[in-house]
Amino acid sequence: MKFGIIRERKNPPDRRVVLSPQACQKVLETHSGAQIIVEPSPIRVFTDEEYTQSGIPVADQMEECDVLLGVKEVPIANLIPNKKYFFFSHTIKEQPYNRELLRAILNKNIELYDHEVITNQKGIRLVAFGRYAGIVGAYNGFRAYGLKTGLFALPRATELVDREALIRELSTLELSNIKILLTGKGRVGNGAKEMLDGMGLREVDVAAYLNNTFEEAVYCQIDVSEYNLRKDGAEGNMQDFFAHPEEYKSNFFRFARVTDFYIAGHFYGSGAPYLFTREDAKQPDFKIKVVADISCDVDGPVASTLRASTIAEPVYGYHPETESEVDYKNPEAIAVMAVDNLPAELPRDASRGFGFTFVESVIPAFFNEDAEGVLERARMTHNGQLTQRYAYLQDYVDGKD
Repeated sequence: MKFGIIRERKNPPDRRVVLSPQACQKVLETHSGAQIIVEPSPIRVFTDEEYTQSGIPVADQMEECDVLLGVKEVPIANLIPNKKYFFFSHTIKEQPYNRELLRAILNKNIELYDHEVITNQKGIRLVAFGRYAGIVGAYNGFRAYGLKTGLFALPRATELVDREALIRELSTLELSNIKILLTGKGRVGNGAKEMLDGMGLREVDVAAYLNNTFEEAVYCQIDVSEYNLRKDGAEGNMQDFFAHPEEYKSNFFRFARVTDFYIAGHFYGSGAPYLFTREDAKQPDFKIKVVADISCDVDGPVASTLRASTIAEPVYGYHPETESEVDYKNPEAIAVMAVDNLPAELPRDASRGFGFTFVESVIPAFFNEDAEGVLERARMTHNGQLTQRYAYLQDYVDGKD
């Protein structure tokens, strides 16, 4: 089985890669039938020389490979027919901007395996960049807080080499007794928590967060059971919430009354209640002034997220009264950091982490006849058709809205 590590060609450029040189070595050491070729790239975080020094050939020979591994969408013009491809296609939610890409994949008889749907038998994702989104998102949130308040200036995450460098910068901050709220306890939320703990912030429970005043900066990490209530007054739980989100209403405003800086690292599912609405943000006791929306659901559960921001321009302002975008330095504005490709700002760490799980969870499936069904569940297209699991995308492909 010959794997190709393809060059990332989407703009803006993304320096991440599925397999680092060390991950490639691990594949070759573990699977005698594996070969790997790396396509030359001037932007990849691991240089061509790093691969060759690790004994991994670098060559323009992707046509010779059986399986092609990438991170972001492959431009249609660069798709090689009749190959197996792994990348984030951003099509499973019927994203209009990638309709033509999925059509081209079908027309070129490509087998597409989307990283986002690589799961175990329980439906839990096996490979993801979520932890690094949380790590960078928390850092960027503090940077936005410094820009908004004028109290401190942090360098951009892209100027720092790794997670430890981000934590060192955050550890130099002298914060007042602000309250920081973090939603989510999955990969993203816990990645953000790593940063809060790494910089030495004190974590407090919900009751203390809501009712007490502190002499230092503190944070509270909450999940759906803390910011949602059943509409009928019955006792809810996380399992019930995910099964019947329409039966719940938001109880988030009690946190908004006491929070200075909010980090959104939760998963938002269809039918779930919004955390805070535009009307909520207009209330005189709504206190939040900085939002780091790592989840970045545009015009969704976090009302201040009007759009995704960019690595180049990561912060914008939301004016609650006019419900419009303004300069984030406007005294009445909520400063919003909503970059939607945060792991790209920490490409070396993110690539290493992603590659480790890919080697452990996906590569073996090519050599054990897919014993756990990992490949079968992630295969979106086959023989020029959508597979049964993804047949719901047919109207999307056909242009039927």
